[in-house]
Amino acid sequence: MFAASTSNFLTIVWVVIAAILIIWGGSWLYRYYMTKRYKSVGGEIDPEQFETTMRKAQVVDLREATDFDKGHILGARNVPYTQFKERVGGLRKDMPVYIYDATGALSLRAAGKLKKLGFDKIYWLKNGFDNWSGKTKSRH
Repeated sequence: MFAASTSNFLTIVWVVIAAILIIWGGSWLYRYYMTKRYKSVGGEIDPEQFETTMRKAQVVDLREATDFDKGHILGARNVPYTQFKERVGGLRKDMPVYIYDATGALSLRAAGKLKKLGFDKIYWLKNGFDNWSGKTKSRH
């Protein structure tokens, strides 16, 4: 009886581990593919390059207003991803767009939407705001 329950437990553990690895691998492959796909219009840039070149661009924070208010990159405007479709009209197509979110995951989706709308200079912060150590500003 004990051996059967141990065997079932180990099977469940291996299934959970396999599921986690599949999800992680799928997420990694998605990011890799999308990064390559949008390379023609810009691409992912590290925080140092982002900071040194952002003065000639429109910097857009895709996080929600509450997170933006807690702290954001100096000079960024808040266009939450949940409102992106409605507020993207305020961006100029003739200027580069630098986008970021908390971890970098939403930036790829936003880059795709910008590309479809005709933007051709789109850059996103590698690993998002969580990876940022440059100047920030908060509203509190």
